[in-house]
Amino acid sequence: MSSLLYIVGIGPGKVEAMTMEAKQALKESEVIAGYTVYVDLIRPYFKEKEYIMTGMKQEKERCKLALQSAQSGKTTSVVCSGDAGVYGMAALLIEMGKEYPNIEIQVIAGVTAALSGAAVLGAPIGHDFAVISLSDLMTPWEKIEKRLACAAMADLIICLYNPSSRKRKDYLKKACEIILKYQPESLVCGYVKNIGREGKEAKILSLGELKDTTVDMFTTVFIGNSQTKQIKNQMVTPRGYQL
Repeated sequence: MSSLLYIVGIGPGKVEAMTMEAKQALKESEVIAGYTVYVDLIRPYFKEKEYIMTGMKQEKERCKLALQSAQSGKTTSVVCSGDAGVYGMAALLIEMGKEYPNIEIQVIAGVTAALSGAAVLGAPIGHDFAVISLSDLMTPWEKIEKRLACAAMADLIICLYNPSSRKRKDYLKKACEIILKYQPESLVCGYVKNIGREGKEAKILSLGELKDTTVDMFTTVFIGNSQTKQIKNQMVTPRGYQL
């Protein structure tokens, strides 16, 4: 008999922004595992559950504990912010799950920051776009630079995850400098901090202004393409319909 392990994308964090499928998986689970910050977001809604929490850079340990929980016969969920497959734990858990053949792993989709942040700004990703993380923890910066340059050269809308941290204070500035080789300073951009959480903040600004803007790890940045514009207080990239 197989045990069940869910990998659940909880969206930006508030229960109203979770999918119905995600809520149902968490209701069915006896154990919920996750990074401390994300567990704290959902614990008030699922108080009766058993919790497994680990800190930053303890992802493998978190996955191992969750797999062991499922193996013991307890239906278990591993929660990730946004979508579990977008810079989340889904790939790692599936890889590690090979050592646990009796566990059935199901990935439950969630609303990633590219989508929830875009909704706050208006419609910035109405056409082709690229999602790029500026974290060089697992990806060499040289490869990130190449991806930024190629996306800008292709006139893609660019959505930036993990744009800054205490150790990477100037990474957004570096990214903007790369993009400025292919796009004008006047390019319409935007950012959203604390999507769906207390302290939410959104702003539309030019690429030149964005270059000198301070952001944090809880910020998602949107860099428009040549068609992107500001309409009233919203950022919009037209799909191309004839009006």
